[in-house]
Amino acid sequence: MEQALAKIRPHVSSSLAHQKIPATLLIALESTLKEQNTEISPTAYFAALLTTLEGTIQKRDIGLGEGDILPAELYILALIAPFVAAPVIRANISTLLSLTSPLFPSLNAHAPALRSQLSLYHAIFQALDRSNLEVQGIRQTFASVLQLCLDPRPKVRKKAADLVKDVLEAPPAPLARHPYAERVAEWVEAALSSINSNPLSRQKSASISEATGSEMAIHLLAFLRPIFLKLPPTSIASITTLLLLLPRLENPYLSQSVYSILSDLFSHTPGDIPNQVGDQISNILKVLLSSPPQKSDTTLAPSWIRMIGNAMLTYEAVNQEACANELGKVWRTVWNFLDSNDLAIRKASVYSLDILCRCFNPTLISSALQDNETKTTIRRIILQVTQTLDSLAYARSIPELLSIISALIISLRQRIGLKTSPTAAESFLLPLITHLGELRSSKGFEHKERVDAALSTAMQILGPEVLLRILPLNLEPSDREAGREPRAYLLPLLSLPHPSPLSHFVSYFVPLSERMFDLQQKAESEGRSSEAKVWSVLVTQVWSGLVGYCSATGDLTHALDPAFSQLLSQLLYGQPDLRPAVLKALKVMVDSNVAISLLRENASNPETITPTEAAENLAFLRTQVESWLAVLFNVFGSVGRDGRGMVGEVISVWVAIAGEQDITRAYSKVVELFKSNLASSSGVPSKQGGGSDTGSAITTTQDILILLLPHLSSSDAATLFSLCLSNDVIGGKDNGVQKRGYKILAKLVESGKVTVDAEEILRQLDEVADGLASAAKKDRFYLFSFLIPLIPSTSMHVIPSLIPEVVLGTKEPSEKARGAAFDVILSMGRKMKEGGIVKRRMIDGMDRGVNDASANVEELLTMVAGGLAGASPHMISATVTAISRLVFEFKDVISNNMHTEIFTTLLVFLSSANREIVKSVLGFIKLAIHTFAEELIRPHLKDLVPALLSWSHDHKNHFKQKVRHIFERMLRRFGWDEVHLCAGDEEAGKVLVNIKKRKERAKRKKVNGKNEGRDDEAPTKPAMGDAFEDVLYGSESELGETDDDEASSTRPRGYSKKKPLNLDVRLRLDDDEPMDLLQGAASRLTTSNSSRRRQPGQDAAHFIIDEATGKMVIDEEGASINEADGLQDIAGTAYRETITSIDGFKRGPNGQVKFNKDTRKRRRENEEMDDIEMADGETPVAKPKRKKEMRNDVKFGREFKAKKAGGDVKRGGVDPYAYVPLSQAAKKGERRGHDRIGIAGKRSK
Repeated sequence: MEQALAKIRPHVSSSLAHQKIPATLLIALESTLKEQNTEISPTAYFAALLTTLEGTIQKRDIGLGEGDILPAELYILALIAPFVAAPVIRANISTLLSLTSPLFPSLNAHAPALRSQLSLYHAIFQALDRSNLEVQGIRQTFASVLQLCLDPRPKVRKKAADLVKDVLEAPPAPLARHPYAERVAEWVEAALSSINSNPLSRQKSASISEATGSEMAIHLLAFLRPIFLKLPPTSIASITTLLLLLPRLENPYLSQSVYSILSDLFSHTPGDIPNQVGDQISNILKVLLSSPPQKSDTTLAPSWIRMIGNAMLTYEAVNQEACANELGKVWRTVWNFLDSNDLAIRKASVYSLDILCRCFNPTLISSALQDNETKTTIRRIILQVTQTLDSLAYARSIPELLSIISALIISLRQRIGLKTSPTAAESFLLPLITHLGELRSSKGFEHKERVDAALSTAMQILGPEVLLRILPLNLEPSDREAGREPRAYLLPLLSLPHPSPLSHFVSYFVPLSERMFDLQQKAESEGRSSEAKVWSVLVTQVWSGLVGYCSATGDLTHALDPAFSQLLSQLLYGQPDLRPAVLKALKVMVDSNVAISLLRENASNPETITPTEAAENLAFLRTQVESWLAVLFNVFGSVGRDGRGMVGEVISVWVAIAGEQDITRAYSKVVELFKSNLASSSGVPSKQGGGSDTGSAITTTQDILILLLPHLSSSDAATLFSLCLSNDVIGGKDNGVQKRGYKILAKLVESGKVTVDAEEILRQLDEVADGLASAAKKDRFYLFSFLIPLIPSTSMHVIPSLIPEVVLGTKEPSEKARGAAFDVILSMGRKMKEGGIVKRRMIDGMDRGVNDASANVEELLTMVAGGLAGASPHMISATVTAISRLVFEFKDVISNNMHTEIFTTLLVFLSSANREIVKSVLGFIKLAIHTFAEELIRPHLKDLVPALLSWSHDHKNHFKQKVRHIFERMLRRFGWDEVHLCAGDEEAGKVLVNIKKRKERAKRKKVNGKNEGRDDEAPTKPAMGDAFEDVLYGSESELGETDDDEASSTRPRGYSKKKPLNLDVRLRLDDDEPMDLLQGAASRLTTSNSSRRRQPGQDAAHFIIDEATGKMVIDEEGASINEADGLQDIAGTAYRETITSIDGFKRGPNGQVKFNKDTRKRRRENEEMDDIEMADGETPVAKPKRKKEMRNDVKFGREFKAKKAGGDVKRGGVDPYAYVPLSQAAKKGERRGHDRIGIAGKRSK
């Protein structure tokens, strides 16, 4: 509320009456409240405004002009009402009604005041309970608002419609539907009946523009769309019937709106649609199908088609049998629009046909399976799709046809009968899928990506076991010898979840991959590296498909036998290229069964097995956990650091399903290995900077332990915590071991599985701080942030010992380490905020007789501020940053005295000569101006402004830009006069004057850009996700980076008018063979404009080839081969002549004409142009050569002349020789009019 009122107060001096009167009224009200010592609150404003409004009406001062008081009172009352408590409004409802309700007739001619009245009643209706809704005045007012929903004025109409919508959406408790919903439905029915009975009538009102029946209907539909389902179910059916009569008004937009509303109604779940509407679906469909739009109607047809599809989906949910009877007729009606020239119509057709495919019920599918002919609906549909695929009439609709085929495959995924019986898609669509494979293999087919999408759908529904029977891969040499077309494009589709059993991969693809691997080895031994690479890629693609077989397979217990498991283990060990595929398969093998057994919604391939079968698969996999963990641990230790991520994910997945005993045994083995490696490495001297992470067995075992942590028991977790807390781990010289040791400790404390003594652990950590490696700082800070909340309230003296290390951590080079250090600082602040006792005598360096202090945020700030006395600028800068973070986070609990003390203390450092310190202080000042109250900063402006101005000309470290940002914020908060007054001397004040001018210039530029229709605003910097970072670094200057006072010229942003894409389908000509236009034409279609496509070497015939050297000779006489290209430049040439020729002219700044000078250069250019024009005539005229042309001889060896030097220059100096082919030197001139050049480079006549 305060933000809204703050925008009104400055207009008290406005020259516009409608702005000045509300501002004056608001100031007067606030002055009255202050005189009466009344607390400023929404209720106080509300009571004062009611009193003022009552007095105005009693005086009969009800003028509604711009300078009258009544509109201002309504405006401010509407602004205050949403913030007034609902009981207060209900208590004064009679007063509000008596004062404002009689104003509706007089307000009707004054839109601004009427909008304020509607906003006021919007808040009133939101506050009413069920008993208030039956008051006569409330009912009459709501009726008046309903009439305004058809007002010709858009803003008034929107206000009224929003009021009704919000009222219906928020019924009083405990009602599920608002009591006024029935009244709204009756009004809508009456309005629709009136429009349908008198379509050409006009609604007239005083000083309001007239509206025809179509316009009223459009307004009514816009009002009806968001509230349709909020109306009583008994009325929706009658309203739907009236809506279907509106298209006869022959208004395309009105008809489109009707179809769109009905489509939205039918697209809801069947439970949301009233039964009365469901019963009338048949009649609605009959009406719709009886009056289809034209195919060329690009406005109406898409909405009509989408509504047909949604209506059929609702019909199928209400009455499956009746929907099945209408399916064929509706399919044919929608299918007729599929060959439209308009893309939107074709997309709408695909949308509806997709929905119609979902209407295939088991009864339809069973009847189609029993009928071997094409009498049933489904078989006729499939036959129609098959025939259309090669039809020229549907040539442009090939992508849409492929989408429909995908929808058919999905809709026919059902299995009628036993679970082992084939799917309906397998029974019906195999010939169609075979035809898709033929199209995909055709070289001229342009929609291969769409075919791949359809085949991927077939792969997911049918599985490779069925699909490869009709579309074999044909990848082996014997297949090529037999002339079979290879289908390697099917291999990437194997990774999709599908119903084929894992045993099919074992029996089919494992032998195939072995044969391909043998062919790869043979090709490598014979030196055919390219062929070997091809076989290698094919083997990788085959094994990448294993993941699709492992997704909820039903024969897992039989297919994953010891032999196959051994093969997978060998691949993990010995085939790095195949390792990712096998790891992904092992992960999916577990995840898919877990998801189905837990009935998760995102389960992949859920129809393949039941939750019971998935649980059985998991029980079988648990028996394999110990063996697979051993294999995965070995693989984890053998791969490099970059390859461990995926192995770690698989280990985590398998550990998650393992039993407690299996986890304990695996943990014991890893811990024993860790201890032995740690003991053996203790006597080995470490290299400077620590050992290698990838080659260290200790770090490998630590990484495995991190993976096991979430599943360890409490006893194992306590043992591991004690082990990692030892000096050998966190105090070791190996960076990797130390880092992982801290990471394990932090994760164990975070998990809560270990009970720790925070004070003792922090003491032990302090003892090993001297040997801390840089790589371990981040995890050490994480450990601190988890331990600090566990510190007892009587042991708060531990926190000061951590402050120096953590404060310096905020300046770490690593961003993650800095973030962790800030987290520790905030943890300290939250812990100190909880309270407790700081025993100062137990802090190192403090006297024993010092008194204890209460723990609070201000005490922590005092401790942190001790770093300001540090010996190094680095420490002082880090302390300022830490204080800034604490002040920002806990600004509400810090007293004003502490705020002032901190501000004045840090302000002193602004005069420091050290840039690192000043940079941090500038950040704090920017934060303070953004966060602190104005009363805290205003007394210090006289010191702050000159100190900032002293850095306003310093370009290093972006100080100038930072200072300018601070002054922009300061000017927004304190105003120009107050800040400029503190600037001091005139020279310093120029900086502020410059900032003010730049800001005003930027505003003018923005306004001018909006007036000219441009959008020149720079993109705002996105938020960083942390409020402190956003305040400190996220806000950029509103002004540009240049310091020039002159505004840069604003140029209208150009735009390129792109030619519409020509998507017409064409036939690709082939001179070698005739074309069958009745069958197989789909592979001959193209959407590209072949007449304009540049063919390779098509311009080679324009040039003469020198047979001796093989070079192209560009003849001057044949330079203009394409005369048509030259004719296209007439307009550009004419414009250029007006600028450069003798007869051209230019206009000066004042619009004065200034003719070009008659110079020798311009005369020569005009003569050359005249010569060109004469040469283009019908009768060529021989003209004498000018002297310049006679002197323009071709020198021998000109191709070796340096472009930027006087001779041939090489790295070692000038080369005196020019190398020319002897054939070129001895060649005679072949062109007329050219002198012969001798070997010495001289002309011979």
